[in-house]
Amino acid sequence: MNGSMNLSLRAVCKIIGLVLLVVGFSMVPSLAVSIVYEEEASFFAFFITISIAAFAGINLLRFGQFSHTVLKVRDGFLIVTLCWIVSTLLGAVPFMFSSSIPNFFDAFFESCSGFSTTGASILNDIEALPKSMLFWRSFTHWIGGMGILIFAIALMPSLGINGQNVAVSEAPGPTLDKVTAKMSDTAKALYVIYLIFTILETILLCLGGMSFYDALIHAFGSVGTGGFSNYNNSVAHFDSAYIEIVITIFMILSGANFNLYFLSMKSGISTLLKDAEFRFYLLITASVTILIAANLYMSHYYESAASAARYSVFQTASILTTTGFATTDFNLWPAFSKMLILLLMFIGGCASSTGGGIKVVRILIILKLIRRGIATRLHPNAVVTVKMNGRTVAADTVTAISNHIFLYMAVVFISGLLLSLNNFDLVTSYTSVLTCIGNIGPGFELTGPAANFSIFAGPSKLLLSFLMLAGRLELFTLLILLTPKFWNPNH
Repeated sequence: MNGSMNLSLRAVCKIIGLVLLVVGFSMVPSLAVSIVYEEEASFFAFFITISIAAFAGINLLRFGQFSHTVLKVRDGFLIVTLCWIVSTLLGAVPFMFSSSIPNFFDAFFESCSGFSTTGASILNDIEALPKSMLFWRSFTHWIGGMGILIFAIALMPSLGINGQNVAVSEAPGPTLDKVTAKMSDTAKALYVIYLIFTILETILLCLGGMSFYDALIHAFGSVGTGGFSNYNNSVAHFDSAYIEIVITIFMILSGANFNLYFLSMKSGISTLLKDAEFRFYLLITASVTILIAANLYMSHYYESAASAARYSVFQTASILTTTGFATTDFNLWPAFSKMLILLLMFIGGCASSTGGGIKVVRILIILKLIRRGIATRLHPNAVVTVKMNGRTVAADTVTAISNHIFLYMAVVFISGLLLSLNNFDLVTSYTSVLTCIGNIGPGFELTGPAANFSIFAGPSKLLLSFLMLAGRLELFTLLILLTPKFWNPNH
């Protein structure tokens, strides 16, 4: 038993070492930006951090070189959680070393918000940070969007590791389906699509008048559904309908299931359009956009229907996909529009997307479950099944989805209770929890789109950081590590 545990430990160390090298290498572009803009403090901060990551990563890879090639599901949960925590800690180091964000709690919060693609910030003056730090801050969205370990999985076969059980724990949705024969090939295929989206959006934003630097930052935020901008008033800084349309399109694209894009490339666009979750996702987007636009116009919040529609579609897409960009302070909108925004915060993006939240597929299955409950009450002897895309959803899957939603609500309630110890108002406390666990970004009232999370004490920022990671890892992956059974070798 001890031998197998040691070998598992070596496998864990090998993958953590790989992730450290990946995150360290991903700081090289930020290092280059610090050279271009002659930011000496930032240059040394990145150089030292990259050196630490390289030294630790190489030594962990050496330690784990004789590990087993097949990992257990238990190993997957531990690896995923440890790698996200280690990545977040490493990501916070440049902020502290450069004195851009000298406080540990603040730097950890900002790094966690970046990697988890939440987009919540503690910065009162974003534009005061060096350009290289703002670049790194946004690039963490791009790394975390598809998943740090999805990238690592693509490299694992070269290290003699099977990444299937790691992928199960990492998947940003109910499932990460194989779209190719090997999991590593699936990871590579998804990253190619991810890269294509990023390049296309960057080009289109440049055509709209953005600088290459600004275009990259907002492409990272859109495709990664993170929402960090390098301007204090976010996308509103540009006041451009064209830029808002481009960002809206890519937020919506990135909030959908990436597996469907790959399958559509092979089998035609009909694969995408026939998918029940994707159709429901578009229905929610269109319906809420129309309702908010009508409410804003009828409430005379905007003078023209065109303006109401413009701000409605952007904020609907931004919140539903859990991106968090802002073109207006929706905290000042009429109550009906704010309630719709609050509803979107619960829903989130599609399974296997870069978005957070409960996920559209879970909401759809729960609605089908409610409809089945009504049907069986009316016809007790009828056999009514829950179906998705013409196939019956297994009872175990329905139970797992119900469990996830109940756990999600319980964590929101308990965390809101703990956060209320800061003595802020109820709406601020609970929407702050909701926006962090849903990886959204802005909340309401004191943490609305025109404010930030600097109001909270250090322990509260750690709690919110924990919620960001828990939400990004689909709750159970992180919370299972807190149970005694996980650490009991006899289970």
